[in-house]
Amino acid sequence: MIKFSSFSQLILFLSLITISNLNNKKSENNFPKNKEQTSKNYKYYIYPIILIILYYIITKLKKPEIQKNIIRYGDEFPRIYNKEDEIRGEYSKYISKKRRKIKTPKSLVNEEGKIIFGTFDKEFEVMDLLKAKNPTRFPNFLNKYKLTLWEVCEAHLKNGVLLTVCCDMGIFGKQITMFYDKRTKKTYCWDTQEKSSLTNVSPNLLNGNISEVKTKVGFMKYINNFEIGKCELLGSHKGKCLINENNLEINTDNINKNYKEATIEYNFKMDRISKPSIVSIPFPNSNNRTLYTQKDFFKIKGKLIINGEEMLTDEDSTAIIDDHRGFYPRRAFYDWVTTLGKYEINGKKQYFAFNLTHNQSIDEESYNENIIFFENKTSILPPVKFERSIPCNKFCNYSEWIVKDDYDMVNLKFKVYGLNPMITHAFIINIDYYVAWGVLEGYLRDEEGNKIILDGMMGMGEDKRLLI
Repeated sequence: MIKFSSFSQLILFLSLITISNLNNKKSENNFPKNKEQTSKNYKYYIYPIILIILYYIITKLKKPEIQKNIIRYGDEFPRIYNKEDEIRGEYSKYISKKRRKIKTPKSLVNEEGKIIFGTFDKEFEVMDLLKAKNPTRFPNFLNKYKLTLWEVCEAHLKNGVLLTVCCDMGIFGKQITMFYDKRTKKTYCWDTQEKSSLTNVSPNLLNGNISEVKTKVGFMKYINNFEIGKCELLGSHKGKCLINENNLEINTDNINKNYKEATIEYNFKMDRISKPSIVSIPFPNSNNRTLYTQKDFFKIKGKLIINGEEMLTDEDSTAIIDDHRGFYPRRAFYDWVTTLGKYEINGKKQYFAFNLTHNQSIDEESYNENIIFFENKTSILPPVKFERSIPCNKFCNYSEWIVKDDYDMVNLKFKVYGLNPMITHAFIINIDYYVAWGVLEGYLRDEEGNKIILDGMMGMGEDKRLLI
């Protein structure tokens, strides 16, 4: 039986349960079809919103006390260096020692309920973040409603890029499928909501564990065997999707006009190309809050069919899978850009990918997920900052993102030609999430100082702002 230590905890629990039940009754796109439906949907949330406001009044909006010197669980583990799979050299002096790998313990959360932070050499066997003690300002029995779980894949084919998301946000689940056609610069997006109880994100990435979500209009399934460097992804989606014509300004009216019938299906088998990037990043507003992410670079075989057009993989086709778990702060942001594929670099065609992210890490020099993937090797990158020529909500046809570091290891321009909005504004909950597609220009340097020219490479990124 659940025990409440205060009246405010009871109020918060009732409000979250109410929201969960409301979300579990519907499965629909983010955007209502008309103003009448919008008004009707808002009425459903009045009572839980009143309860949440009461909670904040009762707790007097007290901010948690955060220690300046947070204990970094994981610092006691020795660092691992294998020159066969890690590049080091002249620019390594700009990389914090805490960005170097440690041997992965069995569990991400230790016996005392403390999360282990750092960079790791392989997958965790146990990642039960619900056992973490005080990762948020809410009581521990509400961890389920604050924990976000994603398994995401970006797959790069000759004529387009696929993004698939299996997501459990505690009070509801999601299946998101996007496809960017590089030829027409059109973006197709199916965004379907489902019950949290019917959305399964695998407990780890080992031994055939499955992430899966099924809805009335589609399904998605990841079969994870990362211990042998393999994964399989299959899924489909049909019905109305947002087909984004990029000559239209992004607003609710334009978005609602662009829902049209479309179909997509895909089936890929993947083999790991490089070493994984596995990071547990301390986030703000708690001494025990993490954003955990594992990113793996794969070559892929299979096919994708969109609106009856079949696209087969070739020797240049690649994918990145991101296993993403953590407790977001109420106000959260995430900036991200990546590429993946087989490109000619310094006169040699080779597999290549990178990941660059700016988020709410409390110490980005020591804890970030910035990295270059080569075949069988990786090279770490320092923290970066993003600047955008225009806000994403003003996008029309074209924009530019500038991404740089402080050490001349990252200097790139992301030319955005396609942008897909996923927007929800409902009283105290705001989600502004944009996925961008385009072409890169500029360069990166690996730790040896080798300059990698990015001009003409496919680019993909996101601008995410959350108030939840």
